[in-house]
Amino acid sequence: MSAAPADRSTLLQLHAVTRTVRLPSREDLHILRGVDLTVDVGEHVAVVGRSGSGKSTLLNLLGLIDRQTTGQILFDGVETTRLSDRRRARMRGRSIGFVFQQFNLLEGRTALENVMMPLMYGTAGQFWRRERTALEMLDRVGLADRAHQKPGRLSGGEQQRVAVARALVRRPRLILADEPTGALDVTTGEAVMGLLDEIAKDSEAALVTITHDLQVAARSQRSYLLDAGVLHDVDSAHAREALLATSGIREGREAVAGEGAAADARTGAGASASAGPREAIA
Repeated sequence: MSAAPADRSTLLQLHAVTRTVRLPSREDLHILRGVDLTVDVGEHVAVVGRSGSGKSTLLNLLGLIDRQTTGQILFDGVETTRLSDRRRARMRGRSIGFVFQQFNLLEGRTALENVMMPLMYGTAGQFWRRERTALEMLDRVGLADRAHQKPGRLSGGEQQRVAVARALVRRPRLILADEPTGALDVTTGEAVMGLLDEIAKDSEAALVTITHDLQVAARSQRSYLLDAGVLHDVDSAHAREALLATSGIREGREAVAGEGAAADARTGAGASASAGPREAIA
């Protein structure tokens, strides 16, 4: 696998990061073990692993939600370990956007109101321009005409596009996508990832995708395997063998409810390739 371009500036660095929790039995559970990771500005990195491998824990550390047990996490050159909770929250809100598998939209709010929510806690200028900014972002993801619909009136792909718009409305420098296609069928998932890649590239945001899906991981510039708390750099020539070597990693993903059994991720590749990201998302 080729190294990241040398002319890119580094946005995120993890040095020997561990995460350990004390169980009720008073035994220590080592979730992450000496993780080293560097993410550059504008880079797309994928972290793949089976359930229980520590992916969610790693994402919470990258997103400054939790604190590591030992090691260093630097964001844009700032060592975050010693920052107060308030400063970490401010940095997270200003610079990091989250896209989740289950969308996490507020059911009683319209698409526009959902996208506006992060701007309620932004700068004064962001607050006063919140509606216009949110409408522009909804238009960017192809949903300007659905702005006043509530989530229950939107398809799964449309809900995920609203979630993408919400994550990006404050123009974060880092986007963390946690199984972003896990609740979608293959074709819709491919289109959502295409859209996410497109917007991240346009805004020069770094994108870290946490996934168990090989098709999603293949879209990244660099891939890592997280296994038993240890992060391994995966050579592109041997990625498939390395990822499938850990039990529980699937090549495809289950189709959404009502569509039946598991779908092979390769089935939707041809269909999604012929349509742009927005057109393919139902």
